[in-house]
Amino acid sequence: MIQYSLYYQFMKEIDVVRALGALAQEVRLRVFRALVVAGNEGLTPGALAERLEVASNTLSFHLKELAHAGLISQERQGRNLIYRASFASMNELLGYLTENCCQGAACLSPDAVSCDC
Repeated sequence: MIQYSLYYQFMKEIDVVRALGALAQEVRLRVFRALVVAGNEGLTPGALAERLEVASNTLSFHLKELAHAGLISQERQGRNLIYRASFASMNELLGYLTENCCQGAACLSPDAVSCDC
């Protein structure tokens, strides 16, 4: 049981490092923020490229990295791909980062670290 708990915690930290690494690049951070603003409707790669003034091939690479980190999802709607921010992953990341703030005291309400999108 202890070994499983350590493994779970280790995997959680790996996921956090992967997510933070994906966001630690200017274009990917801008893409992720644009998808957060877009909400559940998401955006097509074309709309993202136009909005952020990023070349399509460059954008494709960054979308793949964000998807690999679990920060965004992709859905096919007819001939279009729609990308959306993974609000569950974002909330988990924020929760992890603020889990031990204020010396372990409950200083933030649950609403402060989650998004109901």
